[in-house]
Amino acid sequence: MPDRHHHDHHDAVSVDAARSWYVLARLVDYLGIALFLGGSGFVALLWPAGGGVRAARRVITTGWLLGVAGAIATVVLEGVWAGGGPIGWPLVATVLATDFGRVWLSIALLWLLGGVVLADLLQRKENAARSTAWRIGALAVGLGLLRAVGLTGHTSDAGAVLVELADLVHLLGMALWIGGLVVLLFGVLPRRRPDELARVIPRYSRLAMVSVAAVVAAGVVLAWHSLGSVDALLGTDYGRILLVKVGVLALVLAAAQASKAWVGRRLDFAVVLRGDVRTVRPFIYSVTAETVLVVFVLVAASVLVTASPGR
Repeated sequence: MPDRHHHDHHDAVSVDAARSWYVLARLVDYLGIALFLGGSGFVALLWPAGGGVRAARRVITTGWLLGVAGAIATVVLEGVWAGGGPIGWPLVATVLATDFGRVWLSIALLWLLGGVVLADLLQRKENAARSTAWRIGALAVGLGLLRAVGLTGHTSDAGAVLVELADLVHLLGMALWIGGLVVLLFGVLPRRRPDELARVIPRYSRLAMVSVAAVVAAGVVLAWHSLGSVDALLGTDYGRILLVKVGVLALVLAAAQASKAWVGRRLDFAVVLRGDVRTVRPFIYSVTAETVLVVFVLVAASVLVTASPGR
C-alpha cells in the first residue's frame, strides 16, 4: 500500500510540474506573438525605417523564435499534463489527434508562414517594411495567430461572436502595445536621434493609448463572460488571478501615464538638445519599468489560460 501512495504522489507531482512548464510555454508563446506581431506592426505602421535597423529586426526575430519554441513546447507539455506518458513522437501524435492538437498544429504552420515574412524583412530590410505585400503578409499571419491562439483559451467553447471578437481585440491590443514598447526600448531610444524621437514617440504614444483602451474594453467583456458575477471574481482562484492581472495593469498604466507626461514636457527639450543622453535617460527608465510590468501581466494571462473559471 505505501508503494501505491508514493506512486500517486509522484504522479501528482509530475502533473503539477507539467502544468507549471505548460504555463511557462504559454508565456513564451504569448511573448513571441507580442514581439513578432507587435514589432512588425511598429515597423510597418510607425517606423518603416526601423526595417533597416538591426536591433528592431532582432526584436522581431526573437519573437519568431520564442513563438516557435512556445508552440512546440505547448504541444509536448499538453501531452505530459494529460498523462500521456514519456516525451516522444507517440505522445505528440496523440495530442495532434485531438482538437487542441489540431489548433496547435495550425499555430505551428502559421509560425512557419511567419518565418517567410521574417526572411523577407531580414533580406530586404527597409524596402520590405515599406512594401504593401510585406505588410499584408505580416497582417495575415498575425491575425491568423491571434485567432488560433484565441481558440486555445477559455473563449474557444463560447461560440459567441462578441466574445471571440473581444478575445481577438484583447490579444491584438496587447501585442501592439508590448511589441511596440520593446522596439521602442531596444530599437528607437538607444539611437537617440532627435528627429526620429520627435516623429516616432508621439505616434507610438497614440497607438499605445488606443491599444490599452481596446485591451481594457475587451478584457471587461471576457471577464464578465468567464465569471459572470462579482462573487466569482472574489471567490475563485481564477477571479483572484484576474484581480492580480488587473492590479499590475493599473500599475503599468500609471507608469505609462507618467512617461507620457514626461514625453510632453521633455521631448521637445530632447530634440533641441539633439538627443542629449541625460534628457533621454529618464524616458528609457520609464519604458523599461513599463516593459517589465507588462511581462508580469503576461505571466498572469498565462496562468489564467490553465485555470478553470469555476474554481
